[in-house]
Amino acid sequence: MREALLRRLVADRRQHRAVGLVTDLASGQQLLLHPDAATGDLALAPEALEQARRWLMADRSGLLDIPGRQLFLQATMPAPRLILVGAVHISQALAPMAALAGYSVIVIDPRRSFATDARFPDVTLSADWPDEALERLAPDLRTAIVTLTHDPKLDDPALTVALNSPAFYIGALGSRKTHGARLNRLRRVGFSEADLARIHGPVGLSINAMSPAEIAVAILGQITQVRRAGAKGPVGGEAPAPEHAA
Repeated sequence: MREALLRRLVADRRQHRAVGLVTDLASGQQLLLHPDAATGDLALAPEALEQARRWLMADRSGLLDIPGRQLFLQATMPAPRLILVGAVHISQALAPMAALAGYSVIVIDPRRSFATDARFPDVTLSADWPDEALERLAPDLRTAIVTLTHDPKLDDPALTVALNSPAFYIGALGSRKTHGARLNRLRRVGFSEADLARIHGPVGLSINAMSPAEIAVAILGQITQVRRAGAKGPVGGEAPAPEHAA
């Protein structure tokens, strides 16, 4: 590998950037691939480059399906993110579960008595207003967002930012009645039915969850299901989601 490519690859990995290394196994030529750029001495046809980018964004490594060539992609993606709006009991259970599942977890809550290091050890906390924090965090295709406060002043602005982002999962805690009222508020500010269908509400798989820990399991299970299925909206064919507290 050329020294310049190696230095860039190491820097990208240290800074948790999405990066892929494509190697032609016959010639040894290599290409450093990013979501929006490519550098190196390996020339790829547009279709090969497109496939390599798709694999990179899916965090998939292996031999690319390019007839007549042996091209190996080593993909390195930053950890997926889970952004929780509300430093509540469910968040206390969900944050360590999600971390074990490989997520980088951020908890947002301007209520400083809730968002404390004592209640959330080893978790990134933000005391900004949820919409401001989410704008700064810039949710992407590897981001899940869950609102848990039951307070429209906090949840609605967060959902507004979430719906304007490509986040792969958006969930909101609350009963069907609470969720219906929430959807009506979001309709009034201009969101379409297709937009609103992206929100999983009531949040979580239908497992009759009762305790904060059980609800956290239901939420993480649904996030995992959507992420692995590549779904964009509510999971089809599922039983009704649990009626969490209104």
